[in-house]
Amino acid sequence: MAKFEIKMPKLGESITEGTIISWSIKVGDTINEDDILFEVNTAKVSAEIPSPVSGKILEILFKEGDTVSVGTVVAIVELEGEEGEEEVSTEAAKQEEPTPASAPAKAEEKATPAVPAKVSEEKVSKGTADRWYSPVVLQKAKDAGINQSELDSVPGTGYEGRLSKRDIELYIDNKKKGVSTTPAPAAKASTPAAPAPSQESAPKAAPVQVADGDQVIPMDAIRRIIADRMVASKKISPHVTNVIEVDVTKLVNWREQNKDTFKKREGVSLTYMSPIVEATAKALKDFPRINSSVDGYNIIEKKRINIGVAVSLNDGNLIVPVIKDADKLSLSGLAVSVNNMANKARANKLSPDEIQGGTFTITNFGSFKSLFGTPIINQPEVAILGVGIIEKKPVVVETPEGDVIAIRHKMYLSLSYDHRVVDGMLGGNFLYRIAEYLENWNA
Repeated sequence: MAKFEIKMPKLGESITEGTIISWSIKVGDTINEDDILFEVNTAKVSAEIPSPVSGKILEILFKEGDTVSVGTVVAIVELEGEEGEEEVSTEAAKQEEPTPASAPAKAEEKATPAVPAKVSEEKVSKGTADRWYSPVVLQKAKDAGINQSELDSVPGTGYEGRLSKRDIELYIDNKKKGVSTTPAPAAKASTPAAPAPSQESAPKAAPVQVADGDQVIPMDAIRRIIADRMVASKKISPHVTNVIEVDVTKLVNWREQNKDTFKKREGVSLTYMSPIVEATAKALKDFPRINSSVDGYNIIEKKRINIGVAVSLNDGNLIVPVIKDADKLSLSGLAVSVNNMANKARANKLSPDEIQGGTFTITNFGSFKSLFGTPIINQPEVAILGVGIIEKKPVVVETPEGDVIAIRHKMYLSLSYDHRVVDGMLGGNFLYRIAEYLENWNA
C-alpha cells in the first residue's frame, strides 16, 4: 500500500514552527479526506489541520505539547488504493522553505521516495509538481474533459491552497453555466519577511537576580514568538512616531444616531473601528508609499490594501486578522468584517489565510483607556496606526462671531513608520489625511 507523509504546515508569514495542541486521531484509525487530524498553535493562529488524503493512520511521530518545525513529518498515513503501489512522498502542504536544521532527527532521516507512477502519469506538469490531487479530484477532472494544464490553474480553497472536491465541482458547474472560470493571474513572488535576529547578533540583557518569593513564569510558545518578532522589528526598522489630536465630534454624533438602526439591519454593532479602517484605506490610496514593504534597497508598493486589525485574546496574547481589499468594502462590509474577524480570533477559529497578506496594521489603544501609544511595526509592513480613547474636552472653536469654548470629542492617532522609506513629511501628511477624513465624517 502507498504511504503519505503528513507534515507540519506553514500557517503564516515568518512562522517557522507550531505547537501540537491536540490529536483528533490515533494509530490504527481510518480517516477520510478533510477529516481533522490535529490542532496546531502558532504565534498567529490556532488551526485545525485536515487530512488531504483518505487512509489509515500508521504512525504519529509527535505527542501533544510538542513544538515542531515547519515541514517536519508528524504522521504517516497508509493510503487507500490497490496493492503494489509505490510509496508516496508528496507533502500534505506545499512548503516555501526547507525544514530547519533543528528538526528532530527522526523526521530528517526519512528518505524521500519516488512519486508513484499512477499519479505522475496524470500529473505531468512540472510547474506544479508540489501540488497534490486526490484521486476523486483527478477522476472528476477527467470525466469533465479538463486537461492537466487547466486543472493546475484552478484555484483551491482547501488546506494550503489544495484543490478540494468542492472546488473542482464548483469549477465544473460554473464552466457548464458559462460563468467565467479564469483565475486571477498569479502574483509575483512575495517579499520575504525579514528574518529574526540571530542569537549572536541580538543584544544580551543583564542577568536578572531571582530573590526568594519571586515567581518565574516561562513564556508560552505564542509569547516567545511575539517577543522575538517585536525585537526583530525594532532591529530591522528605524522607528519614528508622529502623534496628532483629532476632533471626531461629527463621527461620534453620526454613530449615536445610526447605531441602533445599523444593529437591526446588519446584525452587528457599529463600532468606531469600521470608520477608522475606511478612513485609513482612503488615505493609503492617497499615499501608496505607506502601503509598501522593503526588500533590500527596493521599495515594493502593494497593489492591494489589506488592513490588519490587532485583536487582544483572552490569554493576554495578540493576533492580527487581516481585512483583504479593505478599500473595496462598504462601511457595512467593513463593520461585518471587523466584528467577524474579532470573534473568530477570540474563538481560535481564524484560518491561515485570514492572518496573512497584511499591508498595514491598526492597533486600538483606546480599548484599554489609553490616550495614545507608540506601536511597533508589523513586519514586513512599513507603518502602523495606533488609535487612542475618545474623550470629551473643552476646546476653543472658531466661529463667525469669534472664538468660543465648546465641548468636543477628541482622540489621539499615533503613526509609527519605517524611516528607511517614510520621512517625516510623508508620515505627517498621511496621518493628517486620516484625521481629515474622520473630522469631516459624512457617511
